[in-house]
Amino acid sequence: MGGVAEPGGEPGPREGPARLGAPLPTFCWEQIRPHNLPGDMWLVIERRVYDISRWAQRHPGGSRLIGHLGAEDATDAFHAFHRDLNFVRKFLQPLLIGQLAPEEPSQDGSQNAQLVEDFRALHQAAKDMKLFEARPTFFAFLLGHILAMEVLAWLVIYLLGSGWGPSILATLIMAVSQAQSWYLQHDLGHASVFRKSWWNNLAQQFVMGQLKGFSAHWWNFRHFQHHAKPNIFSKDPDVTLAPVFLLGESSVEYGRKKRRYLPYNHQHLYFFLIGPPLLTLVNFEVENLAYMLVCMQWRDLLWAASFYSRFFLSYLPFYSVSGVLLLFVAVRVLESHWFVWITQMNHIPKEIGHEKHRDWASSQLAATCNVESSLFMDWFSGHLNFQIEHHLFPAMPRHNYHRVAPLVQALCAKHGLVYEVKPFLTALVDIVGSLKKSGNVWLEAYLQQ
Repeated sequence: MGGVAEPGGEPGPREGPARLGAPLPTFCWEQIRPHNLPGDMWLVIERRVYDISRWAQRHPGGSRLIGHLGAEDATDAFHAFHRDLNFVRKFLQPLLIGQLAPEEPSQDGSQNAQLVEDFRALHQAAKDMKLFEARPTFFAFLLGHILAMEVLAWLVIYLLGSGWGPSILATLIMAVSQAQSWYLQHDLGHASVFRKSWWNNLAQQFVMGQLKGFSAHWWNFRHFQHHAKPNIFSKDPDVTLAPVFLLGESSVEYGRKKRRYLPYNHQHLYFFLIGPPLLTLVNFEVENLAYMLVCMQWRDLLWAASFYSRFFLSYLPFYSVSGVLLLFVAVRVLESHWFVWITQMNHIPKEIGHEKHRDWASSQLAATCNVESSLFMDWFSGHLNFQIEHHLFPAMPRHNYHRVAPLVQALCAKHGLVYEVKPFLTALVDIVGSLKKSGNVWLEAYLQQ
C-alpha cells in the first residue's frame, strides 16, 4: 500500500490526509508511478497528490473511470469532466497527501509541456468567451421536436391505420426520434445543458429512461471511460470488441498468437450483418439490463419499464402483441444503424491500441476526427461531426463547437498536430476500410511462421 513521503524522501507508512496548515510532503514521479493498483491508487491534479485508494469506489463517475487515470496527471481530465470545480475540490481536500516536488514537471514522461500549457490557456479562453454556457432555447427545441415526432408517429397509425404504408412511415419517424434522443441524453450526461448537475441527471434519466428504455447510469459508466481514454484497449469499452472484431494493435496480437475465433480477414463484410443492425437491439439491451440488475439501479429500471409500458399500451390497440414487437424491433434496428455509423465514423479509422500515456489534447486528437459541417449534418449527427471539439471539451454545449473550432485548429497548427476533417461519405467508407485493413493485418501475422 502507498504512503506519505517526508519532503524529498521515500514513501513511509500511510498516515492519512495531510494535516490542515502543515507543510505538504513532496513526491517525485518515481514515487507516484507504483500507486496504480485498485487498492493503492494516487492521482495528481494541479500538482497536488491525492490518495484515492478507498474513495475510488464512491466516485460518482465510477471507480473504473477514475482508475484509468491512476498515477497520472489527471488535471485536464478533472477540468473536462467537472463544471463546478470549487464544489468538487471540497471532496478532494480530505484525500490530499502531498504535492509534486518543485523540480518535478507537472506531467510524467515525455509529454509536451508547452502543448499542455497552451491547451489549458485555450480552455480558459473558451470559458472567458462563455462557450460553456448553454442556450436553453436550443435544447428546448431539441426536446420539443423529439416529443413531437413521438406523437406524430402515433397519430400516423391512429389516423391512417395499421397497414404497411402507415406502419413503415411511423417506424421511420420513431427511429428519427430515438436517434435524436441518443444525442440529447448524451448532452445531459455531459452536464452541458443545465448549470446544476442535479437537473442534468434528472433530465437524462427522463430522456434515457422514458423516451428510450435504457439506464442513464449504464450509459455514463461506459461513455465516461471512452472519453477518459479514447481508443485505448481495456479502458475504452467502445473499442474493446475482440474477439468479434479486431481493431488496431489487437489485429497483430491475435495473429501472432494464432487466435482465430472468426474469419477476421472478412470482418469488414460480417460487420454489416452483426454490427449496425444488432448493437442497440441485442448488445445494448442485454448489457443495459444486466447493469441495472447487478448494480441495483432500481430507479433506472423503473424509468426503462415506463418506456416499454408506454410503447406497448400506445400501439396494442392497433396491432397484436407480435405486431407491436415487430414494430419495436424495426425501430431499434433502424436507430442502431444510425447510431453505429455516426458514432464510429470518428473513431474506428483512427489510432487504436494500448496505453500511450499521452497528454489530454494529444490523446483526444489521436483518437478522433471531424466530419464536414452543414446545418443538416450538425442535426443528423447531433453535432458529433465536431468530434475533436467534443472530446477536448466534453462539457461544452454542442451549439458552441463551431465557435471553438478555429481556436483548436490554431493550437494544432502551432504544435504540428493533425486536425482531420472528412466528407461524410468518406468517413463512412473509412469504417469499412479500417476493418478490412485490420483483418488483413491479422491474416498476415497469422500466416507468418
